[in-house]
Amino acid sequence: MAARREMHFGVFVLGTGNHSAGWRYEGAATSNNDLSVIQEIAREAERGKFDLVFVSDGLAMDPGDHPSFMCRFEPTSLISALSMSTTHVGLGATVSTTFGEPYHVARTFASIDHISKGRAAWNVVTTSGGKAALNFSREEHMEHDLRYERAEEFVDVVKGLWDCWDEGAIVADKATGTYLDPAKVRPLNHKGRFFQVKGPMSMSRSPQGHPVIIQAGGSGPGLELAARTADVVFSVVQELPSAKIAYRDLKARMAKSGRTPDQVTVLPGVMPIIGSTEAEARDKLSLLQSWISPTNALTLVSGRIGYDVTGFPLDEPVPAPPPGGHSQTFHRVLYEYAKRENMTLRDLYNLTAAARGHWVLCGTPKRIADTLEEWFVEEAADGFNVLPPYFPGALADFVDLVVPELQARGLFRREYEGTTLRDHFGLPRVAAR
Repeated sequence: MAARREMHFGVFVLGTGNHSAGWRYEGAATSNNDLSVIQEIAREAERGKFDLVFVSDGLAMDPGDHPSFMCRFEPTSLISALSMSTTHVGLGATVSTTFGEPYHVARTFASIDHISKGRAAWNVVTTSGGKAALNFSREEHMEHDLRYERAEEFVDVVKGLWDCWDEGAIVADKATGTYLDPAKVRPLNHKGRFFQVKGPMSMSRSPQGHPVIIQAGGSGPGLELAARTADVVFSVVQELPSAKIAYRDLKARMAKSGRTPDQVTVLPGVMPIIGSTEAEARDKLSLLQSWISPTNALTLVSGRIGYDVTGFPLDEPVPAPPPGGHSQTFHRVLYEYAKRENMTLRDLYNLTAAARGHWVLCGTPKRIADTLEEWFVEEAADGFNVLPPYFPGALADFVDLVVPELQARGLFRREYEGTTLRDHFGLPRVAAR
């Protein structure tokens, strides 16, 4: 008899809250570079039996951006620290394939997997923001499709380096003086279009075999990369019908890579605004929205939609995009949604400032649980990447009020059944190839 399908949850960690004005809420944390704040978030997620905490990254700073994007920890350093104050929850961090090197990434995440005893995850991004290029000795950003071609090879090299070590390579036999079995460690000898990497790396095979791979690209090349390599996919959706189409599309792409649909977990981003009544939830959202300034919100819109909208009238329709917007996933979802709903630029900046283009779900705990259940049962999602508007209170509300609703319906775990992140997602440990 097949095991009952259960939801999975990640939490998107931004110390000042996922809402751009969340830090102004009473009792909310106001810093994204205070380790104690992030540790509390991770412990709260673990109390709620979440699969993972997730830390994003950006490689350029804009004073008009989201408060947590102005000042944030380097993600792999942060999740290493979080591994010391948690025991079960997975630890995901973003590292770019456009501005990184495979050897560094392979060794870093294998190290964190050892340190955390099998809880590490790498979020593979190609970096949409063009300004990042100026911080890496480049005059302009690499073209979109070329970034994904580089990413394809990058991921293959990282996985190859993880596979250079077999199980039991370290013998440490005191009687014979043999420390390493050289037959169980081999070079990679990769020579490709973008990278030449001899290997092996100086780190033994990690507890999960391969740390979990997360991917979030929604363009054609991004979906192909996800279908071939990802264990978890963060999706950007606003409505159930389009979410169901995107879910089926991704799962259908996996067959040509010899993978089955259950080998990838799809987690749409959702910002829950929770109240004891519908009116209380709406009032909470209205208060958060009242703190948004058009200047900051339009910077966020421009970053998400992929082109500069700061000079356009707020109460006119959203301007059509120029060709070649840099963030194709958000560009497509946001612009198409705005056009379909006849939204003005003001409407769009309200939406984007609330959850940076992700889905906002406002209501009582029961209504939120009902909606999440509908998306899950209708196969628009395998779970959700939760974006609390502020911390720690909004995450605590979700853990205390929504999670028990889902547990009572048999839709979410009551206890962790394994110790590694792969265990949480129902994925096997990866054996060496």
